[in-house]
Formats: sequence, C-alpha cells, structure tokens
Amino acid sequence: MTNTIPTYTLSDGLTVPVVGFGTDKLKGAKGVSSIKQALQNGYRFIDTAYSYENEATVGKAVKESGLNRSEILISSKLPEKYHQYDLAIPAIQESLYRAGLDYYDLYLIHWPDPEQDKYVEAWQALIDAQKFGLIRSIGVSNFHPEHLDRLKAETGIIPVINQIQTHPYYIQDKLIDGNNAHAIQTQSWSPLGNRMADDLLDNQTIKSIAENYNKSIGQTILRWQVQSGFMPIPCSSSSSHQKENLHLFDFELSDNEMHTISNLSKPDGDIYGG
Repeated sequence: MTNTIPTYTLSDGLTVPVVGFGTDKLKGAKGVSSIKQALQNGYRFIDTAYSYENEATVGKAVKESGLNRSEILISSKLPEKYHQYDLAIPAIQESLYRAGLDYYDLYLIHWPDPEQDKYVEAWQALIDAQKFGLIRSIGVSNFHPEHLDRLKAETGIIPVINQIQTHPYYIQDKLIDGNNAHAIQTQSWSPLGNRMADDLLDNQTIKSIAENYNKSIGQTILRWQVQSGFMPIPCSSSSSHQKENLHLFDFELSDNEMHTISNLSKPDGDIYGG
C-alpha cells in the first residue's frame, strides 16, 4: 500500500489516521478475513463496539495480521446497559478479554441514552479506566452539545472524539458545531449512507463532480468528509472497495464542489429517523 494516509492529532495528543475502518456486521471467519484484508490494504484504525458482537473477531484479525499491536489503533464502545459505574469498569475489562487485548486505543460511550440519564456516571468510568491503563483515549458517540456541556461541567473532562452519523444527505450542523466548540474530532459513522447507500452512491450531482477527477462517487464523498475535517470509518468486505476508500489524497475538491455536496443534506436523511 503506497498511498500515505494523513493523520489528525486529537486534543489529548493521540495521532489517528484521517480514515478508519468500520467493522459493523463483520463477524466470524469471514469477518476475520475481511479485517485482516483491510489491514493488509493499509488501514490502521479499526472501529468496533460491544454491540457489534465482534470484538473477538477484531482481536483475532489483529493477531493474525502480522502487524505489531503498536501499529494499529483499535476503538470500541460501551453500550447503555452498562452505564452504571460498577458495571462499566468490568464491562470494559470483559471487552478487552474478548478481543484478547491489553488496552484499547480509544473507547467511546456508544449513546448517551438521556432517558436513563447515567451517561455522566459512564463517563466517569471511562475516565478511571483510562487512569487504570485500560484505555489510551476516551470519547463518545451520538452525543449532542448539551450532553457534551454536561460532561465538561460535571467532570471537567471533554471527549476527544464524538462519532456521529454524517454523510451528504445528513449533515448534523448542530452536533458538528458542538464538537468544534470543544475541539472534539468529528468521526463519521455510515459515511456513505448505510441503507441509503444505493441512492447516495448513484447521486448524479456527486457523480458529475467525481468525473472531474476520474474518481468514484464513494471516493468523492469520502474526500468531502476528509476536507470537511471529519474522520470517516467506511466498512467494506471487498478488497477493491477497501483500497478505493483509501485513495483519496491525490485530488482536492473546490470550495464550490464542497458546497454543492453539502447542500444535498435533507431533513429526512437520518438513516434511523428518515
């Protein structure tokens, strides 16, 4: 893999590639093969979660990859059922045991679950797990600005990453502005639209821009993500698509093209709410 992947430096100093690899739905032997393939193709940030039920798959792929653990950044997430402090710490430990890892490079709260209202307690558990050496950096997923403000007010510690749904049909400006206000890196889940992908990846407006650079629609969307300052984590079991999703750094979209893609955002673009 000769394509060099640029990096972002998070607010705590951790350096991460600007493009990572998502693993949702990648399980078992096929999942191990796909993740090993992604590592061979140049990915160095692997995203998983307790709720994906594939942490062991990720761990096995990492072990079989032939790469040193220090070369790979691995992220996982705490589900809402373990937001209680005395449940969260052992849940993080069990997560590591399943993956066969000594530590996670990044660990997130998967969702604030405001009705349960224990996300601050869960956040304190992540803060302590970091002190215990179980986690290098801590972050959140699907948090709104008011949740971030509360974490800061009650613990004094701000997440380094907020992983949110972001793609051209659904740009969550309020959440992105909240992240930027706290110097939190926006990480994009479903950067190519997930169940909306068939439509998004056939969008004629983006296609016309992609043709200017002899790129695919997917590459153009991911380039838009990167130029917007986001960290996309596309998932693919196809080696050719994995490689394609990393070849984003030999072209640059114009300001007008960036605005054109951003203007595709629509109220019903939410994958779950649309």
